[in-house]
Order: sequence, then C-alpha cells, then structure tokens
Amino acid sequence: MIFISAVLIALAAFIVWQNAARKVKKNYAAFRPVSSGSLIAMVVFGVLALVQCFTQVPAGHVGVVDFFGIVSEKTFPAGINLVNPLARVIKFSIQTKEHKETMQVLSREGLTIGLEISALYRLNPDSAARVYKTVVGGDYETIILIPQFRSISRAVTASFQASALYSTERDRLGMTIQEELAKIVAPRGVIIEATPLRNVALPVQLTEAIEQKQKADQESQRMEFILTKEKQEADRKRIEAKGIADFQTIVAAGISEQLLRWKGIEATEKLASSSNTKVIIVGAGKDGLPIILDTN
Repeated sequence: MIFISAVLIALAAFIVWQNAARKVKKNYAAFRPVSSGSLIAMVVFGVLALVQCFTQVPAGHVGVVDFFGIVSEKTFPAGINLVNPLARVIKFSIQTKEHKETMQVLSREGLTIGLEISALYRLNPDSAARVYKTVVGGDYETIILIPQFRSISRAVTASFQASALYSTERDRLGMTIQEELAKIVAPRGVIIEATPLRNVALPVQLTEAIEQKQKADQESQRMEFILTKEKQEADRKRIEAKGIADFQTIVAAGISEQLLRWKGIEATEKLASSSNTKVIIVGAGKDGLPIILDTN
C-alpha cells in the first residue's frame, strides 16, 4: 500500500512538473517553486520505493513471497531480505509451540478415561510455502494439527487396556500417539517433537481395584521372601549340625586310652610346676593318674 501511494504521488508530481514546464518560458520565476516541489516529491517517492525493496523477517520465522498469486517455493530466512516491492511477504513462525487437550476417551474394555495430553510441534521451514498455498489462511494448527491430534489420541487409547495405563504403559501410549500423529501431519509440513501425557484419570473403582491388587501382590512377595529366608536359615542350621556331628565322629575315632592318659600326665606336670598351686598327692587315682587336692 505504501508503494502504491508513493507511485501515485510521484505520478502527480510528474504531471505538475510537465504543466509547469510548458509555462516556463512565460513565467520563469513562477516555475521555480513548482519545480522544487516536484523534485521533493520525486525524492520522497525514491526513498519510499527503496524502503519497499527490503523486508525484515523476525527471528524464529520464515517469509513466504506472494507476487500477485504467484508463490515462490523459496522462503526468506530471518533477517533483512531484498524483495520485489510489488510482492507481499507473509511471515510464518517456525518456533516450537504447545497445544494442550483435555478429553474423555474410551479404553479397550470400553471404560471412560480422562486424558490430559500436549503436543509440541513446529512448522517445517521447507514446507511454509506449500502450507500457505494449500491451507486456508495458513492456519495449519486449526485445520490440520488439532483435528488429527484429537482423533489419533482417541484411536490409540482405545487399543490400550485401562489397567495397563496405571503403570509403565502410560509412556508407551504417549510414544504411540506421537508416532501415529507424525505419520499424518509430517507430509503436510508439521513436525511433531513430543506428545507428553500430563495426566491419565482412570475410573475410581478401577483405581481402587488396582491398588488393592498391588497391595496383595506386595504382601505375597513379602511372605514369599520370609519363607525363603526361613528355609535358607533351616538349611544353614542343618548344614551346621551335620558339620558338628561329622567333627565329633572324627574326633571320637581319633582319641585312644593312651592319648587320654598322656594328656593327663601333661596336665599334672603343669599343675605341679606352677608356683601358685599347692597340691598334695595321695596315692593314684583311676587309670594310674594321681589325685590332686587343693590345700586352699
């Protein structure tokens, strides 16, 4: 619009200048202010035309060039770009955006599940011109992304059991939605970065049943652990008792009457040689060993 206005101003200035030129011979003094005004108008036109030859694309955007319906496949990057002053430049954001959805979906068993999920997405810079030409108003979020996101979220969740979403299957649900959504929207120029699940609300009765089952499983595992520990302790004691019995058998087999008598003689000698022990030997005891009485 600015360029067209500048053209009209310049055209008017040129007409005025031509009319003034015809009268120059008649009145040169009157021509001078008219020609000066025309010159100023032409300078203004030149400046405006020069400005219209450049366009600025903000950071995180690309520019699509539309020259009277002819859309260039080459887009402008962020920064200052030289452009045909008669062309329009439509700027598209290629920054990551988030769309949040809260919906009621059905599981494989037909149970109603509350699903809170987000989609992190951005426009493919190489597809900006195609999106501008094929999507009304370039509004790919409303026309392409959101309807597909809702539809795929419902379809994928319907293939999962509700009880499985209480645990690790929740992560797999988010990954599956991301993969299926990317298959649909990537050819249309939309890049899906992630589809994180913010919350999965299961029916109250199902949640209570799952929690009770988990408690029962934990109690069963605890009892199994205790039984295993007791069995291991019993095995340990059995092995220990067998070792003691084997030891006693071996020791009993190696002790003789002569060995016992010899050990008794050694003990008697040590007691007799002790300075702190006072004994009286009165004859001999059984097996020929002396009887030692403590005088204290």
